Amino acid sequence: MDVRIKRVYEPPAPDDGFRVLVDRLWPRGLSKERAAIDLWEKDVAPSDALRTAFHHGGLPWPDFADHYRAELAGAPALDELRRTVAHHTTTTLLYAAHDEQHNQAVILQHLLTDAA
Repeated sequence: MDVRIKRVYEPPAPDDGFRVLVDRLWPRGLSKERAAIDLWEKDVAPSDALRTAFHHGGLPWPDFADHYRAELAGAPALDELRRTVAHHTTTTLLYAAHDEQHNQAVILQHLLTDAA
């Protein structure tokens, strides 16, 4: 099982496999055709309050990561995503954030691959 992460604004590639958008909001200025997603899994995205605290309220990354993991603990959407990932050789988690190292897809990738 190969779980990758990628900015949704980057062009789709054949080796992306099954493409899953993991943002709660649709990426600004991106058409559905250009996004080329197979699944939009809004329910695994951080809550609006947590997202706002991180992006606009100055919540530090370690605190965001802890709160986000707590939100996902026992979440049916995470279990659904695990089942979906298990059915595909390669899954690419797509996110819109500019920061490639500090976003929810990084945390999801760890949760999905560590649980395997």
